[in-house]
Amino acid sequence: MRDEAVVNMADVMVADAANRIREYLRENMTAFKDVELDDEENIFERGYFTSLFAMQLLHYVESTFDLVVPDDYIILQNFSSVRRLADMVGELKASAGE
Repeated sequence: MRDEAVVNMADVMVADAANRIREYLRENMTAFKDVELDDEENIFERGYFTSLFAMQLLHYVESTFDLVVPDDYIILQNFSSVRRLADMVGELKASAGE
């Protein structure tokens, strides 16, 4: 029962992270304001992102979720979609014992 509760809390945290990341993208990328953004969609394939925005997104993730993204996590795959970003946040929070 306790393990199930822990899993459910992790799912809630990842879902909350996805909502916050999705909202950040909509607020900071005009291309996403009026379109439905699928959490699995590769946001870099849309071609609107620059390396500068990728750095802003990294800063947003670290400051919003109060974590440090290790260098080996800073790969395109982890930043390619809302879902992957949220999963990364969940994994880093879990490894920190949160």
